Amino acid sequence: MLQDFAQPPIRIALMGAGTFARDAHVPSLLNLGSRFQIVAIYSRSESSAAALAAHIPYAVDLVTDQDALLARADVDAVDIVLPIAALPDAILRSLQAGKHVLSEKPIAPTVAAGEALVARRPQAGPLWMVGENWRHEDAFLAAASLVQGGEIGEPVSCHWAVATPITPQNKYYQSAWRRDGSFAGGFLVDGGVHHVAALRLVLGEIAEVRAQAVQRNPSLPPADTLVAALRFAGGALGSYSVTYVAGAPWPPVLHVIGTRGALTVQRRVVELTPAGGATQRIECDGFDGVEKELDAFAAAIRHGEAQRNTPLEALQDLAVMEAMLRAAATGVPVTPQRFVQPLREAT
Repeated sequence: MLQDFAQPPIRIALMGAGTFARDAHVPSLLNLGSRFQIVAIYSRSESSAAALAAHIPYAVDLVTDQDALLARADVDAVDIVLPIAALPDAILRSLQAGKHVLSEKPIAPTVAAGEALVARRPQAGPLWMVGENWRHEDAFLAAASLVQGGEIGEPVSCHWAVATPITPQNKYYQSAWRRDGSFAGGFLVDGGVHHVAALRLVLGEIAEVRAQAVQRNPSLPPADTLVAALRFAGGALGSYSVTYVAGAPWPPVLHVIGTRGALTVQRRVVELTPAGGATQRIECDGFDGVEKELDAFAAAIRHGEAQRNTPLEALQDLAVMEAMLRAAATGVPVTPQRFVQPLREAT
């Protein structure tokens, strides 16, 4: 259950007025009204800012000058929901202006850009959280707890097949920046960092990848379908396949097999089957990770509570995706750059 704070709400500005800001961030901030007050919306287009403001039941300022927004004393924090290519500059300028920052994933268009951003951020500055709502989804947290608690023994293998058609009918297709080739990896990276975050949460760090990728839809550059073989630091092997070309009649269920049982997980349910036992179905909250990460953001600002969406965690997610793309391009295994140490290595 979300807790109330005794302090006044954190005065937050939205930076970006696109689809995800409208559908996820604004509703979550409004649900957390005792923690946050939205005071302003920044967009290069005042009409876009006004369209987003129409979803807020109280008056907010519309701003088209980023410098003017960051100079405001009544802005404690910024929630940055901009196109990926624009994230690093906005994050750095916001931190330098003394604002707490929640920035959408991935941390940056490339690992190199993310590393440079981490190196340049103020060392004793305000809080910076990189949004990864899948790390706050109850089902993946429950699955991670079951695996780490030994409920299926030692993990041996996993497989995950995801099919999400990005057609003109999909709301994210309408975001031109997602399809214009302005950041490496396209939808494979934009969606893939979610999947990597969940895999790392449940099974630990990914030590090596092999992959193949193709582009079947000319409007989804540079590739839209990827199949990867994974080796986890703890010794488990896995397969991950994803396509944004077409859908499938089955849900995108992550299967994990261990030496003493198995489990499946998707965003609202975990099914645990001990070896020789009956399957236990565990119902979970789902699709509320943005609200929960914003609640954690407030707790970190107000009370210094630890938060799981650190910039280094986000760098690790992106590093694994970059390794898959490099493996697909070169045809050889790739070891992802390491920013987060695994809890244990295979012996």
